[in-house]
Amino acid sequence: MRVVGVQHRIEWHDPDATMARVQPQIGYAVAAGGDLVCLTEMFSTGFSMDTDTVVESVDGPSSAFLGREAAAASERSGRAIHLAASVPILDPEVNPDLPVNRLMLYGPEGLVAKYDKLHPFSLSGEDKHYAAGTDPLTVSINGTRVSFLVCFDLRFAYSFWDLAFETDLFVVVANWPARRRLHWQTLLRARAIENLAYVLGVNRVGDDGNGFGHAGDTMLISPAGETLASAAEIETLVMGDVDPGQVTAVRERFGFLDDRTR
Repeated sequence: MRVVGVQHRIEWHDPDATMARVQPQIGYAVAAGGDLVCLTEMFSTGFSMDTDTVVESVDGPSSAFLGREAAAASERSGRAIHLAASVPILDPEVNPDLPVNRLMLYGPEGLVAKYDKLHPFSLSGEDKHYAAGTDPLTVSINGTRVSFLVCFDLRFAYSFWDLAFETDLFVVVANWPARRRLHWQTLLRARAIENLAYVLGVNRVGDDGNGFGHAGDTMLISPAGETLASAAEIETLVMGDVDPGQVTAVRERFGFLDDRTR
């Protein structure tokens, strides 16, 4: 399966402008053979605590955009295209008072699955503005088992360990600031090495409305910890092929997962 991370800018608090910006990039990703295309955290608004401004309903414009793009890309390409990104959403069935930072996965027929960020980023006050999720997410896409996480989740190794035995690829979508880029790079590689799985980290570029710059450093890492593709500073696509058979082979050669206490 070919996976593509779209490393893009975000027009602060302007979903329409951002969606217009990323729409052609999604098209390029699909034209390049992408089966799973991933945008960033709060992809259309930026990572904002101004919930009165950015939060949408369950079927709001950003979610609708992801659904339309996945369906249209699948029809154009003749392949089952899946599209993932996170959106700030108020879901009364989850919490009537606080929104969630929700990753949405869309396929040809619509919404496939959703994941609410388990670890709100307390340093920014996200834990005061967004409710924490409760359930992890692993789905099978084209025979590849994919687990999705959002930004700050990357710092919590146990979230990855708990899913490792049923995961070939971890996807982390983010708005990770450039001032902590070394942490981002190191933790992505560590999660691949310790879980013997592919890791795709997808991060934005450009400045946000809080004054933070973002370097991207979107990267795909192999189960052996090797960088298969990466890019920094610019809007671009980062892509590579993920082979579940390679995950199996590495785990058979290095039985580190079997040495864990589940």
